[in-house]
Amino acid sequence: MAASFKSNDTSIAEVLRQIDNGSVQLPDFQRGWVWDDFRIKSLIASIMNSYPVGALMFLEYGGDTVRFRKRLFTGATKDATPDQLVLDGQQRLTSIYNAMYCSTPVPTRTDKGKEIKRYYYLDIEECLKDDVDTVDAILSIPEDRMLKTNFGRDVDVDLSTREREYAELMFPLNIVFDSGAWIEWVNGCKQYHGYENADVTLRVDRFMQQVLVAIQQYKVPVITLEKDTPKEAVCQVFENVNTGGVSLTVFELVTASFAADDFGLREDWEGDESKGATGRRGRMREASRLLSGVSSTDFLQAITLVSRYWLWKAGGPAVSCKKKDVLSLELGDYKKYADLVEDGFVRAAHFLGEQRIFSTRDIPYTTQLVPLSAIYAILGNKAHDSEVRKKISRWYWCGVMGEMYGGANETRYANDVTGVVAWADGADEEPDTVTRAYFQPTRLLTLQTRLSAAYKGVMALVLKHGAVDFMSGKPMDFTFYDDESVDIHHIFPQDYCRKQGYQRRRWNSVVNKTPVSSRTNRVVKGVAPSVYSAKIIKDKHVSEGDFETYMATHLVDVELLRADDFDAYFVERAKGIINLISDAMGKAVTNLDGDDVVEGFGAALGRR
Repeated sequence: MAASFKSNDTSIAEVLRQIDNGSVQLPDFQRGWVWDDFRIKSLIASIMNSYPVGALMFLEYGGDTVRFRKRLFTGATKDATPDQLVLDGQQRLTSIYNAMYCSTPVPTRTDKGKEIKRYYYLDIEECLKDDVDTVDAILSIPEDRMLKTNFGRDVDVDLSTREREYAELMFPLNIVFDSGAWIEWVNGCKQYHGYENADVTLRVDRFMQQVLVAIQQYKVPVITLEKDTPKEAVCQVFENVNTGGVSLTVFELVTASFAADDFGLREDWEGDESKGATGRRGRMREASRLLSGVSSTDFLQAITLVSRYWLWKAGGPAVSCKKKDVLSLELGDYKKYADLVEDGFVRAAHFLGEQRIFSTRDIPYTTQLVPLSAIYAILGNKAHDSEVRKKISRWYWCGVMGEMYGGANETRYANDVTGVVAWADGADEEPDTVTRAYFQPTRLLTLQTRLSAAYKGVMALVLKHGAVDFMSGKPMDFTFYDDESVDIHHIFPQDYCRKQGYQRRRWNSVVNKTPVSSRTNRVVKGVAPSVYSAKIIKDKHVSEGDFETYMATHLVDVELLRADDFDAYFVERAKGIINLISDAMGKAVTNLDGDDVVEGFGAALGRR
């Protein structure tokens, strides 16, 4: 269904009146927003000068396709069933409403972020000067209506009474849209100065005609989306127009939808400190730090995958978790599957630990956690069966080493969830990711930093192969990884390689890197392998035999290492890594003897 809308220019006075009586409100996903003092003054100046301040976008309230809990604007007190909700323009309207319509001081902040409250005044004398910037004619006055200097000891401007306003010729901006109040103020000012004072009377009349009337007649373009606009269209429109504010996420929209049924999605996800309640996000992070990067939208996508899977199994539409599908998630389905999916994420984190992935920065694709958690939620205890675990592992590594999760993933999520679950249930057909995954041997040469998923995957596979510390022989498990500050370092040290003039694309590639503890790295750093290997043995950190055993767990030929034979070592280690990748993906890596491989590595990479 396409979004339909209407557009027209509307008096700002009418919009503010509707905000005040509650017929225009905000959807619950629109969070409170405070503009700083100078920005509010600049906005006021634009209206005074009849400059455009941008279009507003409203959504008709009460439709069946979009049900949001509504809330009043800051400063408004008259609640009612609204006619419209503001999708774009919250910050501008909140600032205008509080500064130019409300009797209470405006909550704002300084340019340094300090919270303050202000009333805004127009300096009549300055407003009538042609050579004065309009912003300079707007005064921001503290809530006691006194402008003080010398650490509050001297009062420079006192506007605490109407008489003081008259004396200073300072017009209170918050009555500008109350015709009765500003006419009364104008008459009171003339009376204060004496009607016979033609100079003041003339200036006040000019101010009334040139400034006040212009403000009252100011109009803004208002685009109104009709009440049957689909949720995904609301989300897309909001993202397109709301470039200067807080971006609207799928989670915000679903939160607002669930709120209409009195369910606090944000509290369920984030928890409620006032009640001492931990939300799902907190529980997941307590279960595993690997889940610290899981977002609220990730969680909703996983629930959507699970709910749509069971709907599909019952004869419903195909599994999908695109934006429109997540936005269509029913509260009943959320409640039904949220616990299962939360447990699915926890089990996904345990799976990552089994693959020797110990920190969030080492997760190849955080996106792959979404279908992985859904798969665990659907399979339940069956996921613990040996053959099923092997299949999940193979699918995972095909996704990582085939670099299948680097782009738009919603379609792949759906295909993999249905494919892996069917595969686990005994289907012969392999999931799409397993079928399509392919690893090109020369890719190893381009894996230079941990920004790449495949780079992180290779390091995890080395750890999973059983890599132990060079000197202590301790397994690099979760505890050792943390306690010994394990990081990825060069086997042939980079300073040594530079001095020898080796090709950077080789010595800095993942082939010449491995997980090393900080203690071991201090010994290895900067010297030839023959030197540090001899030192490790000489200093009795490890016996010669054990050193050979330990280095073999990193796929390193010790004899080539001791001979400082980089070229031969590089080829042999590349072969070892290729074998790990092939075993993890459950398929042969091809083109090992191709001309590009021979050129890149200096030799063919046939299996050892």
